Formats: sequence, structure tokens, C-alpha cells
Amino acid sequence: MVSSLDQDSLTSAEFATDAPRILFMGTPDFAVPSLNALAAVGLKPIAVATGSDKKRGRGQKVSSTPVKLAADALGIDTILQPESVKDPSFAQNVRQLNPDIIVVVAFRILPPEVFEAARLGTFNLHGSLLPRYRGAAPINHAIMQGDTETGVTTFFLKQLVDTGNVILKRRLSIGPNETAGDVHDRMMILGADAVVETVQRIIRGDLTTTPQDDTQATPAPKIFRKDCELDFSGSTSEVHNQIRGLSPWPGAFTFLNGKQLKVFRSEVHDSSSTTAEPGRLTKEDGALLVSCGTGCLRLTEVQIEGKRRVTATDFLNGVLIEDGQMVGR
Repeated sequence: MVSSLDQDSLTSAEFATDAPRILFMGTPDFAVPSLNALAAVGLKPIAVATGSDKKRGRGQKVSSTPVKLAADALGIDTILQPESVKDPSFAQNVRQLNPDIIVVVAFRILPPEVFEAARLGTFNLHGSLLPRYRGAAPINHAIMQGDTETGVTTFFLKQLVDTGNVILKRRLSIGPNETAGDVHDRMMILGADAVVETVQRIIRGDLTTTPQDDTQATPAPKIFRKDCELDFSGSTSEVHNQIRGLSPWPGAFTFLNGKQLKVFRSEVHDSSSTTAEPGRLTKEDGALLVSCGTGCLRLTEVQIEGKRRVTATDFLNGVLIEDGQMVGR
């Protein structure tokens, strides 16, 4: 077995003449294009590992993960749904599959007993240009920091999360008003291409990996509620980046008349200094403006507690807002 811990390069002689035995691990929508792309080029995985069936939605009906549904559509019969990836039985099931390559896209943190089971290595697709934004929320943090570029990285797994040797990177621009959801949807297509190319390189044996420079690493930890409340004393760009970096989920929020007001989209209306108190609202030609520490933002898509998500124009048609009214606690 070739360990992904010390794998710097491969030769084609290490690969069997038969089709590679690929085990795909992933759960959410983000992973589905990668699974479908592998199948489309004749590299359909022999098995899939994904999350458990759970109650989802308002009706709390038991439903499968997006990856499981995609695997069913592709005719992949072997589907592993471990309650815990640390359960010894999961590692045993993986070893019994005798995988050549394990592909991980938006799954869980795997123990060595699992990721070392692949003969030619286990690699992960990460939603940033590593070593920047190691962690659970790389897209959110890149946008919240005001980055104009991000991308995807494939790398061989090692025990420390997101630290393994890089196989390839693909870059992706971030537009000034793009949300995390917008970037996510474009990134999962770019990521699918990167996954296919990575598998093909492993098969051909023509890849050389590059160690990450840990001194350049930045964190991208999980987002919590405390990260989502808007502070309008910041600059327009800071507030704007927080809004779009948290949209559509979990959603940046403030308060209006004691009710939570989520803000999903905004635009910089004026970035110059202002004398208006941060958090003060103004209506202007059907637009909802809010003052920040410098300048003001145009709020373009919002959702008041108990109501559906609407454009600011529709919101103003249904909610009485007076010029000078304040948002916040």
C-alpha cells in the first residue's frame, strides 16, 4: 500500500491495467458535480461514502444526502453511511473495497486508518488556494476578508487537517457583489474539473506534489451566530463583505423594531465619510440605504423575521420604514 503521508510522486507502473477502483466520499450538493464528472469520463466510483439519511425540511421527512441520490442515479450500488468515521467497522469496510484511490469532497475529517487504505493515496478537494483558508468555511472567510480571488486545491491527506502536499490548484475570481452562494455554485463546477484531472494524473503517474508553506496559512473556522450580527460602525466595504460572505447561509443579520432582519445582498452606495449615525436607515427612490462608519450601503435583498426573503423594494412596500429609523440592538 502506498501511504498518502509520504507520497510525493507516482509512476504508471504502480497502477494496474484494469480500471481504477475509486471510492468517493462526500455529502452535500458541492460534491455532486465531482461525482458526476468522474462517471462522465469513465471513472465511475465503485462505491460512495456519505452522510446518514436524516429528517430534513419543514415536513421532517427522512431523505438521503445529495451525494447518495446522485450515486443512486449513476447505478452505484455500494453506499457506506457511517455514523462515525472513527468506528473501526468503517475502516474495515473501506479496506474490504480495496480502493486504488479515495476521493474526498466535502466529507468529514478522516482518521489514518481510513485514508491510508487507498493503494495510490487519498486526496481532498478544498475550496481555497491552500494554505490560505484552512478550515470548515473557506469560501465565507475569503469573501468576508474582501478577497478578489479564490480557487480550489487538491491535496493528499495527512493527519493534520488541510496540510497535505498539494497536487493542483485552480483559480477563481470573486466579483465585488458576489455572495458565498454565488461563488460556491461556480466553485463546485471548477472543483469537479480539478477532481477529474487529479485522478487522471494519478492514473498516468505524471504528478509531483508540492508541500504547503505553513507560514502562509490562514484559518477559516466554522461560522457561528456571533459572527453574523452586523456592526454598522465598520466601513461600507467591511459591512458589505460580511453580508455577502454569509449569504445565503447562515445569513448576516441585524434588528429592526425588535425583530431579526437578515440581509442577503447589498451594494456599496457611497464609500465616502458620512455624518449619519451608523445603522440609520434612509429611503431613496425605492432603495433602502443604511449608514455605516464610512459612507452607506444599499440593502437589496432582506428577510424580516417571520416573513419570506424579498427585494428591498418589495420589503419597503410591505413594511413601514421612516427615514432616520435605526437598525441594531
